[in-house]
Amino acid sequence: MKALVTGANGFLGMYLVELLVKQGHDVRVMTRKPNEYLGSLKVDHTLGDIRNPESCLQATRNIDVVFHTAAISGIWGKWQLFYETNTVGTQNVINGCQQNGVRKMVYTSSPSVTFNGDDQINVNETSGYPEQWLCHYPHSKALAEQQVLLANDPYSLMTCALRPHLIWGPRDQHLIPRLLDRARSNKLRKVGEGKNLIDIIYVENAAVAHLQAAEAMEPNSPVCGQAYFLSQGEPVNCWDWIDQILALAQLPGVRKSIPLKWAYRLGGLMEAVYGLAQIKSEPRMTRFLAAQLAKNHYFDISRARQDFGFEPRVSTAEGMNRLAESMGQ
Repeated sequence: MKALVTGANGFLGMYLVELLVKQGHDVRVMTRKPNEYLGSLKVDHTLGDIRNPESCLQATRNIDVVFHTAAISGIWGKWQLFYETNTVGTQNVINGCQQNGVRKMVYTSSPSVTFNGDDQINVNETSGYPEQWLCHYPHSKALAEQQVLLANDPYSLMTCALRPHLIWGPRDQHLIPRLLDRARSNKLRKVGEGKNLIDIIYVENAAVAHLQAAEAMEPNSPVCGQAYFLSQGEPVNCWDWIDQILALAQLPGVRKSIPLKWAYRLGGLMEAVYGLAQIKSEPRMTRFLAAQLAKNHYFDISRARQDFGFEPRVSTAEGMNRLAESMGQ
């Protein structure tokens, strides 16, 4: 098939491009900046910004399936940036697909679109969107996800949304580097009792799931118009897993802690101060971050298993071994 990957310079996007090329598909990538490595993969490289409708229209020409991974992530920043990129940008991609007769679109969403600050224990896809949001990222992604699912039409553009939780593995430039940086600067604190269970997903498993979902989408398929949680299928203790990652970098585990109630209040205070002072850098703590670090959030992935055969091919143990090798351990 002829596939377009938006956000191919990103962590997941890069692995997805490699998988598609390895399987012999014709691949076009859309990024804002050039990338020599992508060039070495002999893909059709289009420079563009999803915020630009014309860029999306050009990128989706003569394409069978679009994997839309491009997004702005983070827990701090102006609503306009998140909305224009994640929400409007996704609508631009949808419009391009519809105008160019693209048959399939797989959207990379996030489990945070259902997060309201409370524990999420074995949650499935019947869980709705919250009425209030703790930060702009999940809000903008939820609006985009709804656009994608509403656009589904089995006889023109078939769509689905995937919600991988905490993607990790070699070459990660966000989650793991941030953890290590905070640990080295003695700014990492355990929030809450340290007993919370969370879902994670190895990056190659997330990439395979995107391809499986695309292949399963047919006019009568249950995949069309649906959202799916993705994970390793077995939650881990959040702080034990963080300590394991720190150990790979020969750093001590997290010993200092702060009660969730204090962290949440501190986060609200810092958000107010940063907002009033118009400080662009990310606060050390926010309400969303406090809740994410202290609450349980793991999900039922049985729908993905049933509808398109998803099963984590790389175990958590094997993924940690590969991460260790990439870090020189």
